[in-house]
Amino acid sequence: MIERLTSRAMAGITAAVLAVGMTVGAAVASDIPDTPEPGPIRMGLEPWLGYGQWHIAEKQGLFGKVGLDDVVLVNFTTDAEINGALAAGELDAANVATHTAMEFVAAGLDVHIVALLDVSTMADAIIAQPPIALVTDLDGKRVAYEPGSTSEILLQYALAQNGLSIGYITPVPLEAAEAGKALVEAKVQAAVTYEPYLSVARSEDNQLETVFTAGAEPGLISDVLVVRADFAASRPGAIVALLKSWQAALDFYEADVPRGRAIIAGAVGADPQVLKTAFDGVVYYSLEQNRKVLTGTFLTEIIPDIEDAAVGAGLLDGPVDMSKAVDGRFVDEAVK
Repeated sequence: MIERLTSRAMAGITAAVLAVGMTVGAAVASDIPDTPEPGPIRMGLEPWLGYGQWHIAEKQGLFGKVGLDDVVLVNFTTDAEINGALAAGELDAANVATHTAMEFVAAGLDVHIVALLDVSTMADAIIAQPPIALVTDLDGKRVAYEPGSTSEILLQYALAQNGLSIGYITPVPLEAAEAGKALVEAKVQAAVTYEPYLSVARSEDNQLETVFTAGAEPGLISDVLVVRADFAASRPGAIVALLKSWQAALDFYEADVPRGRAIIAGAVGADPQVLKTAFDGVVYYSLEQNRKVLTGTFLTEIIPDIEDAAVGAGLLDGPVDMSKAVDGRFVDEAVK
């Protein structure tokens, strides 16, 4: 089973930060070298399609082509594990959901967001049994979703945009894999989940309505590459090279989508045909797109929307200043 594991272990992050006394606060070097500094890079990721370009880079030897000879992709199965490993200094970089990066900053973990990797458009959605067709129709209904996840972020945002809140519905807490199943079995009237569980639910009941998708606010459900501040300060050239390898992988993917999807599906242990709809619902971001939006609309418009939804979901206690954490210098250097 392919899972996008998105439950956020805020307590685990905080504990890990306290345990290692993480207050690095190191500034990024102002002069970034043309070649990457030597040494290994340990990068954490989970089996989510949005991180797939790293698997292509590894499979096609693209890390070596940009001067990186020792990039280790460290696979995790839970958010708690990857969060703790980054906080404890066992990782140099990690691929995480945007609201998780915000939780890192809120917990005092000194990290930089150096790239927007992917945005979900159709791969995260609210689906429902007819006659429910609009978000306002959810008023008074039983809605299944995974608390603390991207699904809750999407639900909070959709409700707020339509003058509602969680108090207007009857929450039914279920893991993403079970939410769609509960809807098909009529145990709930609506569900919030993501691919491949959306496709599974729709295949079992073709009468289901799509009420709201992440595409209504591109970037709301998104993933970013974060690096520890000490790594950013000591090895800025390596970060630039890492970003160049992402772009090289994306170029490969766009030139041969079937082959690229096969590599990614193989890395996460699935048949690419099974994941076709999931792939179609994910948009990968290039470095040029990052140059335009990372410190622009992503920081000034999208992150505030994520913050509002995360606060409403109880994932954040209040506003988080992300202006110093979102760092576009590495992307700028990579696209020169």
